[in-house]
Amino acid sequence: MTKSTFQFDNTYLHLPQVFYTKLQPTPVPKPEIVITNTSLAIDLGLDFSDTSPDAQAAMLAGNQMPEGAEPFAQAYAGHQFGHFTMLGDGRAIAWGEHLTPTGQRVDIQFKGSGPTPYSRGGDGRAAIGPMLREYLISEAMHALNIPTTRSLAVVTNGEQVYRETALPGAILTRVASSHIRVGTFQYAALQQDPKTIRSLVDYTIKRHPPRSVTKQNESLSLLESIIEKQVELITHWMRVGFVHGVMNTDNMALSGETIDYGPCAFMDTYNPGTVFSSIDHKGRYAYANQPAIAQWNLARFAETLLPLLDDDAEKAREIAEEAINGFGTAYKDKSLSMLRAKIGLFGESAEDESLMTDLLDWMQRQKADYTNTFLDLTNDAPPKGEPYEDETFKKWHTRWQARLAKNTEPLESSLSLMRANNPVVIPRNHQVEQVLEAATHGDLKPLKALLAALQKPYENSSDLKPYQSPPKPEEKIYQTFCGT
Repeated sequence: MTKSTFQFDNTYLHLPQVFYTKLQPTPVPKPEIVITNTSLAIDLGLDFSDTSPDAQAAMLAGNQMPEGAEPFAQAYAGHQFGHFTMLGDGRAIAWGEHLTPTGQRVDIQFKGSGPTPYSRGGDGRAAIGPMLREYLISEAMHALNIPTTRSLAVVTNGEQVYRETALPGAILTRVASSHIRVGTFQYAALQQDPKTIRSLVDYTIKRHPPRSVTKQNESLSLLESIIEKQVELITHWMRVGFVHGVMNTDNMALSGETIDYGPCAFMDTYNPGTVFSSIDHKGRYAYANQPAIAQWNLARFAETLLPLLDDDAEKAREIAEEAINGFGTAYKDKSLSMLRAKIGLFGESAEDESLMTDLLDWMQRQKADYTNTFLDLTNDAPPKGEPYEDETFKKWHTRWQARLAKNTEPLESSLSLMRANNPVVIPRNHQVEQVLEAATHGDLKPLKALLAALQKPYENSSDLKPYQSPPKPEEKIYQTFCGT
């Protein structure tokens, strides 16, 4: 290998040792690179051009760690589908924190690198399909300008993992602003030690500084900052029809990034009740429930901060409740602004909310495609096709045109606003499953073609037509799986 291009500065290990366990990844017999993210590597200041493929694979499988890495697994807890449990990195091991050329601090972390003290009897491994799903969807989210963790590489490990069937084992290298979760704070609160929770608060404020910090109550500043980030993130998810699938508290990163791409997918037909997770039988994490679940998760975060919000327990609860209640107002305002942008409205008018909800109601009744309906509205001419011949839509279109005429900006600005907020292409679930199936059997061409199509999701072109069609009835994928 060449001289290490990583610049490690591993501050998480300065926290009390209760938060982590140092350990090495479990070696694998025959690592081979499946895919690497060259553009991300460049952004990180990493250059592997003088490193042989075998040496790269050895590093990206954990057989040979780069200089400065101090591998560890994190401890945390969490509410999974509303039920509290002790957790931790059961199949993930962080290399440490890398400093990019611009001074940005990022975690580099393996997924599928072997058992840890938090594996709870699991093998700590991962199959190639779920790891490539995370690579694909996280890169799509990045291109959509949505805060997200990213994927640097996927390697196979030369072993089989056994789930319902034997599958090729794989390891993903993930890059994140941090892996501090709501569940990390829940774990800290369980220690019932004020110094432990205070150390995590201080660390998180340094790692993710709030826009403004009140010295008299830094914990409240942190809480308000995290609420603001989650409002922004969830609004983005709703904008593009993304369904996370497992919004457990251990899957809410305090950085405000989307994390853990298990049974996630993008809606085709607009339906607020859309669920993809095979284990979400009651629709807890359905598309329309995501804002409320985010608020619920934030309430669990606020509970961990109560001893630091005020010495008086009752006063602390009042402070926390006021902050959490602010989520609803902030989200409604952000959501209305987002929906205005999707239909090209500038300024505010009393009719705006009903205009937008009436369009969504029509889409639901018509079983219209969420992405393509908004895309059709971005054309200069009125949309054509059978659904748009409906009298209800025609009346809505007339109302919309009248509202556009009241805009403070010209029509071309409205179209530009819409085109900047409505993607022309998304990773449709049936196509994702098709390319993952091919990749599992060694054919990476469909995966790479889909990745290429998703690179510029706000620029329409004829090349994208094969990726813009909704699934045929026989192609619909109603469930996705965690793949653990």
